[in-house]
Amino acid sequence: MPSLNDIRSTFLGYFEAQDHAVVPSSPLVPRNDPTLMFANSGMVQFKNLFTGAETRDYKRATTSQKCVRAGGKHNDLDNVGYTARHLTFFEMLGNFSFGDYFKETAIPYAWEVLTKELEIPAEKLLVTVYHTDDEAADLWKKVAGLPDDRIIRIATDDNFWMMGPTGPCGPSSEIFFDHGDQIWGGPPGSREEDGDRFIEIWNLVFMQYEQFEDGSRTELPNQSIDTGMGLERISSLLQGTNNVFETDLMRALVDASAHATSTDISEAYISHHRVIADHLRSTSFLLAEGVMPSNEGRGYVLRRIMRRAMRHAHLLGAADPLMHRLVPDLVRLMGAAYPELGQAQTVIEETLKAEETRFRQTLERGLRLLEDELSDLPDGATLPGAAAFKLYDTYGFPLDLTQDALREQGREVDVEGFETAMAAQKAQARAGWKGTGAAADESVWFDVRDAAGPTEFLGYQTLTAEAVVQALVKDGAQVESAGAGKTVAIVVNQTPFYAEAGGQVGDTGLMTSGSGVAVQIADVQNHANGVFVHHGKVGGALSVGDTVTLTVDSARRADVCGTHSATHLLNEALRRQLGDHVAQRGSLNAPDRLRFDFSHGTALTLGEIAEVETEVNAMIRQNTPVETRLMTPDEARDLGAQALFGEKYGDEVRVVSMGTLGGSDKGVDGQSYSIELCGGTHVGRTGEIGLFVMLGDSASSSGVRRVEALTGEAARVYLADQDRRLAETALALKAQASDVPERVKTLLDERKALTSEVAQLRRQLAMSGGAVEAPAPKDIGGVSFRGQVMDGVTGKDLPALVDEYKAQIGSGAVLLIADSGGKAAVAAGVTSDLTGQLSAVDLVRAAVAELGGKGGGGRPDLAQGGGKDVSRSAEAIAAAERIVAGEAVEG
Repeated sequence: MPSLNDIRSTFLGYFEAQDHAVVPSSPLVPRNDPTLMFANSGMVQFKNLFTGAETRDYKRATTSQKCVRAGGKHNDLDNVGYTARHLTFFEMLGNFSFGDYFKETAIPYAWEVLTKELEIPAEKLLVTVYHTDDEAADLWKKVAGLPDDRIIRIATDDNFWMMGPTGPCGPSSEIFFDHGDQIWGGPPGSREEDGDRFIEIWNLVFMQYEQFEDGSRTELPNQSIDTGMGLERISSLLQGTNNVFETDLMRALVDASAHATSTDISEAYISHHRVIADHLRSTSFLLAEGVMPSNEGRGYVLRRIMRRAMRHAHLLGAADPLMHRLVPDLVRLMGAAYPELGQAQTVIEETLKAEETRFRQTLERGLRLLEDELSDLPDGATLPGAAAFKLYDTYGFPLDLTQDALREQGREVDVEGFETAMAAQKAQARAGWKGTGAAADESVWFDVRDAAGPTEFLGYQTLTAEAVVQALVKDGAQVESAGAGKTVAIVVNQTPFYAEAGGQVGDTGLMTSGSGVAVQIADVQNHANGVFVHHGKVGGALSVGDTVTLTVDSARRADVCGTHSATHLLNEALRRQLGDHVAQRGSLNAPDRLRFDFSHGTALTLGEIAEVETEVNAMIRQNTPVETRLMTPDEARDLGAQALFGEKYGDEVRVVSMGTLGGSDKGVDGQSYSIELCGGTHVGRTGEIGLFVMLGDSASSSGVRRVEALTGEAARVYLADQDRRLAETALALKAQASDVPERVKTLLDERKALTSEVAQLRRQLAMSGGAVEAPAPKDIGGVSFRGQVMDGVTGKDLPALVDEYKAQIGSGAVLLIADSGGKAAVAAGVTSDLTGQLSAVDLVRAAVAELGGKGGGGRPDLAQGGGKDVSRSAEAIAAAERIVAGEAVEG
């Protein structure tokens, strides 16, 4: 009996031998189809090849595509565990031709794979074709020898595929397996077709036409093939069962669930185990791709799947979190085909455990409250919407969980009443926001969020994606379109562009519509708690509803990631060098630099700067992975994570760790060098930062220092420029670069000595009167006073000259004025025997007032000041004389 892994290998191997490129599965989050929540078929990643918008180096391909159907129009969630065929996660085998072969080759391939490679009895197979597709019917007769009664013509769109209202389309042919008349059901097209006797196993789509808006069709110049066969469904057939949960892989996961819960797989428990087995796969694969549980978008669907499985674990009596304990079994079974499971195993286990721990508290509390609400209702009565909303809003018990619990009792929820209560809460929240005094035009983003929901951020996993324009805002108001040259704010349903937050600047890049209209995105901002607003100038007509391709400037994003990751390392290095009192007080992560404000009372010494810089660069050279996990804020802080300034944290936080202690390759369980709560983007490995250079620190505010630094290419350019300047300096000094510091010190010492000598000579010249004889001291009321305008001296020379004149006169007062480029510098002195009755401060202030200045100060024995007009020096000296005369008389 072939295993599921054997069947996958056989299928891919067959088509590889037929010159098909074996293409890896695309991500579950579609990058090229913004209308899909998750990839739900093999053709999703090839959509642009079928339309001709993209070409690759192959025209034939085969894949085993990961698919999830648990949201939107493809939603099998509620059926999983209760039917034989429904799964939220499945693999779709397919072979594709992009303008290469068509029906005449695709049909023989399918028949050979089924009857020869997989050895399915030909007599058990029948096919359907579109009722007008004679070509396909004739080929089935010729290739497979099928009689007319086993080639069923279907006139409905079940056998006619369309990509959309317009575009590529064509007939399809489905292959069915007959399980025998012991199982109820009829062939396709009959009244009993919903039975389980005839099961579709493979669908071949012939992309033959292009449909236009008027309903007309023309044949495509490059006709293509798209096929899909569910791996689990074909495996159940080949393993002798009509139940996908009885296949080897799913049965192994069911058994793992039974073993972990100490229960059996009897009828009483089997549905619970099947839900757990299926949901384990879908949640693990989504987590491996970076989708995290949340209350919006894809994250909400993931949380809903997780919590549905966890509720069934609760019904099995599991006393402790269960799901994370089953992950190793999944990795063992599927890790070889999908290595991303093993690479993300730690993240998957931690996230499942944290989510289930929180959910158990919610579940137990919610079920008690639900019982209280039901106790007042008649048997079978509908639960009022207000009660369901109270459970959701106050106690965190989601609507879908309430519905699931009530379904088992035959009850329903008044969903309309629930939505009315939800709308009332949103209105109240908006009114509260308006009361904060924020700008009135901000309310437009609440309108956008109400209509379209929050923007889904894809930028942790990709730098390019397709999206649908959901709103255009010009001059504070929504518009339906924007013309060429207009600067406009654009909102899309999903984006790889990071919106400015937590110190990290918003991304820039390009937005391109299907008609070729380009928008240069200059900035992205987050409004109304989750609406990512892309600001840019439109190169042509852009309208709401347009499909656009968004491409982040990858080089700029890489630089920003480098500065952001370096900021985390810097934060930790500062704490280790300066002490645990260091806490972030602000930051900027730009592509060309970083700025980091932190609590610290004194300037960093050169030695401390060097130590911090050395430590950060040591972590960069480790080149260890930068790991991201999701956990509660309390769990993160228990792990030692630092909360970043300016971030707002909800029920879950992203925890980013980097660098390791002791040189180990894994930084977990306290062995990480840096662990911080952060929602930003980061490098994949610390080595990608390249280089870290601190430019020094400065005071930001009281008790807060600011460090500025460079990383990567900016740091290299800075150091190269420093080297060039050093070389130029060495050349000018006629010295080796290594001798420059000592040579500069010598020159500074020489300059200091010469400056001192010049000052001394200038004072001597001034004391001697120079070319003009110095005036003799005046006797003013018995006080010897000398007032003089000094030539060839500066304001700095005056205090020394005052002291020398004081020494000459022995007892008295001195006022000296120096001409400083038209302005006046003033100094006054009083000998110590007179300071009790005469103050130098009063002399200076009297003089300064005449010179057009204000104030002046110092000590009673020496004071200084300055004025604007040196031409009034005589009036200034006279004013000082009057002070001396007045003080002398009073004395």
